[in-house]
Amino acid sequence: MLKFAEMKKILLALLVIMSFNYMTIAQSVSKSRSLKPTNYVKSIATLISGNSRKYYSLSATTASVITVQGPGKLIVNTRGRYAPAQKDMINYEILYTLDGVNQKSKPFTAIGRSKDATYVNGALGVPGALKAFEINLGRGSHTIEFKLKDEKIPVAVRYVFKPVKDKKQEWIAFSPLTPSEPVELIAGESTTNYYRFSAAKPLKVTIIGPTELRILTRAENHVGMKGRIHYRIQVKEANNVLSTFQLSSNRSETAYYKENKSLVPGKACEVDIIVPTGSHTYTIIPLDEDKNTVLGRLLIPKKDVKLK
Repeated sequence: MLKFAEMKKILLALLVIMSFNYMTIAQSVSKSRSLKPTNYVKSIATLISGNSRKYYSLSATTASVITVQGPGKLIVNTRGRYAPAQKDMINYEILYTLDGVNQKSKPFTAIGRSKDATYVNGALGVPGALKAFEINLGRGSHTIEFKLKDEKIPVAVRYVFKPVKDKKQEWIAFSPLTPSEPVELIAGESTTNYYRFSAAKPLKVTIIGPTELRILTRAENHVGMKGRIHYRIQVKEANNVLSTFQLSSNRSETAYYKENKSLVPGKACEVDIIVPTGSHTYTIIPLDEDKNTVLGRLLIPKKDVKLK
């Protein structure tokens, strides 16, 4: 048998390890990171109190697209630009769209010159004072598009994402409305049911809220296909577009088809829809005609199963 002193040392060591793991998890959850747009990547090197920061220019015609996995908070740091000889204060307005719907605007007025920032390329002029706003993002993949209302004043943005700890809850899978083509995927020793859908045969589901609808999708890849697959899905209710998601995944390294060896599923991408009170019928549609079919799996929180 272990002596009391030895047991005390073991318990103390376990407590230290548990505390370290907790601190590591907490730090990883709260750690912020800068994001780079997936297109229109025109960078402006800016010195902030002597430290170099990379900002990205905005355009009134081409959207700057940010894709990120929630939940978390997207901090949008903006700086307008003073021309070398400009004296008047500057004004500008940023337009942004979250998941393809409900464009919003963020105007900034009477902005003075920055007291702590300069451009690496001094010929550009002088940065304006920092003006920032935040966008709260729920679970799942999100696509946010940014534009300028006009290009009277050049504006550059630095995107910073701060993840937040997700609430733990159990999820229950349920079937879409028929007809839907079931597909069995195997991962490890378990089999999971997905449903194949396309633009011609979209996925439909009726659900009673309030609750949350989680949609897991996987691109279908031929065995010979390589690289990352980009695809879009849209969620509609009647003729109203609720959200449009731009998704991207590689081939899955763990899942495979039970019956079809000529296809390889992509890694699962997750999007979440907040379902308001009442009965709702949603249609989930792939938007890329040049892509293969998509696999979908639907889940709701276990606590809301009675609402199904």
